[in-house]
Amino acid sequence: MSVKPAATRAYLALGGNVGDSRATLDRAVLALSDTAGVHLFARSSDYRTPPWGVTDQPPFINLCLVIDTTLSPRELLACIHEIERSLGRDRAQEERWGPRTVDIDILAYDDLTLDEPGLILPHPRLYERAFVLMPLAEIAGDAEIAGQTPRAALARLDTTGIERLQPRR
Repeated sequence: MSVKPAATRAYLALGGNVGDSRATLDRAVLALSDTAGVHLFARSSDYRTPPWGVTDQPPFINLCLVIDTTLSPRELLACIHEIERSLGRDRAQEERWGPRTVDIDILAYDDLTLDEPGLILPHPRLYERAFVLMPLAEIAGDAEIAGQTPRAALARLDTTGIERLQPRR
């Protein structure tokens, strides 16, 4: 008899602002849901958000996911990078914080703290970004991540310009 590995709760942020971002993000969510070892637990609404970092670009569409996964953090990251590539992202050709078809970040992986090249957990700028915290607070507002909750952290940030979008039909 084989023992099934225990699933780990992870939190992901997705965003994009090139092309039909909502359709692209829907495809990213579907690809993640279809990945062996990944179970979608919750999906936030889509949010239209002002650009962050590089502000001279179109607004982004952002959302967050809660997943349960049997993948390791590195396996999950590799899966995410493959999904991004399949949806037109070319990390080598883009400007940091600039326009992109899709960006998927691992915000937290259970209570794991990790600082390795290419992967820091929890995400080092999680609590600085209202565009991440607003959708995350919608689906996991009371989850404790790095000693605080998304809802409490969001209360300290400016949410001007962030708009929750109606579901697509």
